[in-house]
Amino acid sequence: MLASCNKIQDHLVSQPWLHLDEHLTFSDQISAISKACYYHIRQLCCIRPYLDSTTACTSIVHSKLDYCNSLYYNLPKSQITRLQLIQNSLARAVAKAPKSCHINPVLRSLHWLKITERIEYKLLSLIYKVITTTQPPHLHHLISVQPPRSTRSSSLVTLSRPQTSSSLRITDQSFRYASPCLWNQLPSSLRQPHFSPSVSVLTVHAPITSSHSVNSPLSPSITPCLFHSRLKTYLFTNRSHHRLPSSLSFF
Repeated sequence: MLASCNKIQDHLVSQPWLHLDEHLTFSDQISAISKACYYHIRQLCCIRPYLDSTTACTSIVHSKLDYCNSLYYNLPKSQITRLQLIQNSLARAVAKAPKSCHINPVLRSLHWLKITERIEYKLLSLIYKVITTTQPPHLHHLISVQPPRSTRSSSLVTLSRPQTSSSLRITDQSFRYASPCLWNQLPSSLRQPHFSPSVSVLTVHAPITSSHSVNSPLSPSITPCLFHSRLKTYLFTNRSHHRLPSSLSFF
């Protein structure tokens, strides 16, 4: 068994697109991302005066920042800071903003979620898919929906928090533990249960689709399009631009 685990670990570490270390700090992975992203940002700065649109250039960098970023959930702040500095540099290059200006207005003008919120967006999108479609099966069995109760707050679709059986930090980074922490913080409009009396408020602009599983506890009126739109709005307005430390605002 140990030998097979070592083979799997060696296979993962050897992949050119994902660098894992034995403590899962993702330090090597983030170093590789930084090297690639800063290269593209330097190239963008050289040609930026001649471009009317920078969509292609920003997509290259953001695709690298977003690749497997759900694995970065609850990483040490120092590692997330390294990724945020990359996005800050990209934002300044795109907006032609001087290094001395505050980064928050620049990010807001570009309508970009910060790194932490991009990670949460990826995870919450995956949780929504698991809840509504029961796919993929290997993640579906890791979450548990609390049975509905009579009170208004308890009638929302809420995930049960698992018992903590380990003091290891990596436990808090797992999908099993991250799911209820993130999902249960969402506003009630995104957690309405099936056949809830208040669902009618959403159905005016959200026609029911067949994307939900028959056994989905979530209201079918909360379509993927509606969920992702409101999720980004929630993260952008309520979370994203209130978290950046002052020490990062001018980098």
